[in-house]
Amino acid sequence: IDLDTARQELEEFIPHVKNISDSSVKKMAGRDLTRFKEFKRQGIAVKFGRFTQKENKQIKKNVEEFLSLTGIDSPEKLLFTSRYPEDKDTIHRLKIEHHFCEKISEGIPRPWRLIYYRARKMFDPNNYKGRYTKEEKEKLKKYQALHGNDWKKISELMSRSNLSVAMKFSEIKSAINYGPWTKEETQKLMNAVKEVMRRKLETEKPSSVFSLEQSNTDLWIDREKLCQPLPWTEIETKVGSRYWRQCKQKW
Repeated sequence: IDLDTARQELEEFIPHVKNISDSSVKKMAGRDLTRFKEFKRQGIAVKFGRFTQKENKQIKKNVEEFLSLTGIDSPEKLLFTSRYPEDKDTIHRLKIEHHFCEKISEGIPRPWRLIYYRARKMFDPNNYKGRYTKEEKEKLKKYQALHGNDWKKISELMSRSNLSVAMKFSEIKSAINYGPWTKEETQKLMNAVKEVMRRKLETEKPSSVFSLEQSNTDLWIDREKLCQPLPWTEIETKVGSRYWRQCKQKW
């Protein structure tokens, strides 16, 4: 299937596909298009947003069945293969042989990539280590001073997930306002989201931003796209007086 046809067929299920990069469209055509058509035949719509409890159970079932099928002995090895360099080649081979992409997304009407990210979040043991101790917070500040925002490196040093160390650092790095949002703060939040969305559009579909600039109009973005995951730690930095959870909740 050629790129234009793939984009056209995917648009029925993902209205914002015109803003998705060519490489991502190619991957979705291979991993998702047949699945989406089958869900349509069953009268099931493609979903976005928060995963339901039922979907989480299905992901757990899919992962457990794939482990049983292949003999891979843990979800961590399956979903975080880079942590096991001695087993990496074998695991990659088993994933290809047993159609990992199809198996992990079975029964879930969502793009494969989002299902995979959700599975990684659910099964990362580094996400379930409880509250940070005072010593851990000090280590986190020290490692961030040494390595900047290389959260992958810092997560390895602290045995916490990438997301966990990035979010925790954003909470402890500066004084935060916990009172009602001012008009100025709300405007900063709106400007920050607009800026990151514009940059995302420029990366994925430069012509759309160029045409908007030529017509001297504001940036228009689908509501659906605004509800997709955003880089909250970056937005937090731009707002300045609120940490990422507050920005996300306010948005």
